[in-house]
Amino acid sequence: MTLPGPIGLLAELTYRCPLACPYCSNPLALAAGAAELDTVEWTRVLHEAAELGVLQVHLSGGEPAARRDLEQIVRAAAGAGLYTNLITSGIGLTEARLTALTEAGLDHVQLSIQDTDADVADRIAGYCGASERKRRFAGWVVASGLPLTINAVIHRANIAHCGEIVDEAVALGARRVEIAHTQYYGWAAANRAALLPDRAAVDRALADVEAARARHRGRIVVDTVAPDWHARFPKPCMGGWGARIVNITPHGKALPCHAAESIPGLEFWTVREYSLADIWAYSPAFNAFRGTGWMPEPCQSCERRDIDFGGCRCQASVLAGDAAATDPICERSPHHSLLLAMLETAPDGLPAYLYRER
Repeated sequence: MTLPGPIGLLAELTYRCPLACPYCSNPLALAAGAAELDTVEWTRVLHEAAELGVLQVHLSGGEPAARRDLEQIVRAAAGAGLYTNLITSGIGLTEARLTALTEAGLDHVQLSIQDTDADVADRIAGYCGASERKRRFAGWVVASGLPLTINAVIHRANIAHCGEIVDEAVALGARRVEIAHTQYYGWAAANRAALLPDRAAVDRALADVEAARARHRGRIVVDTVAPDWHARFPKPCMGGWGARIVNITPHGKALPCHAAESIPGLEFWTVREYSLADIWAYSPAFNAFRGTGWMPEPCQSCERRDIDFGGCRCQASVLAGDAAATDPICERSPHHSLLLAMLETAPDGLPAYLYRER
């Protein structure tokens, strides 16, 4: 059987970032001493991605604007026929540079915000004045004619403002807003006590988002990444392991998902040693949990097997100590009690953040 190619490429251009968000998905060890892929290497990867069937590339980080060659990378992606989405904090980008990126072929901008309250937002970002700079940048994006998506990662400090975040996205001129509840990998795992909301707060937030969706129907698309720590079943992580997305780290490792390096024992190939096509088809990491043959019970005989694909492998590794286990988020998992125990011991108040290293 022919293996379908990926449709999306997440290109993590750098781990450098002016912000220090405590939920950052970047690994705790940022490999600062390793050399980032250069312009020529990224150009080759982007063309290989297009040949493999990738349709869109998400230029991410860290903060991708920290790359001096970002315009060249955008031009290379556009030249390969890829739809280009810049995922940015907006910090460090000037109006002139946004114009240059647009002229290079940029198709879309996804801007992160931390909260509607500027003081809270700046505290979360670990950067004084970040909130105001983000809003100014959003104005430049809309004025340029580029479509704008607003993304907000949701946790204890801002979960009461989900509806207001949708309102803010509309006010900023965004065409889409993503309300994405925190996923507990990387720095978010280290800050779980400070970030994880309780079930009542989650339920209120979901209701607030639905109300905002109705309030702004026809004006903005509202997407939600569900808070699976309070769900009955896990979400279909990445649309299936090694099924739709390939992630390239700043130093060239190819990952089935952005958090895959948190799983011990996986062998990751790099784009400096292998073609993207060979990585997609033959890399041990991509084949480790591809399909359904690896699944244990109760996943193997579950009617949800092809819906949520056994849940998140990284989450299973972190919570159950076994990446091949049924995701403990699932109420049918033999490890579900581990999750329930963690939820019961959530601390009161708001502990101090362990900020992401810049």
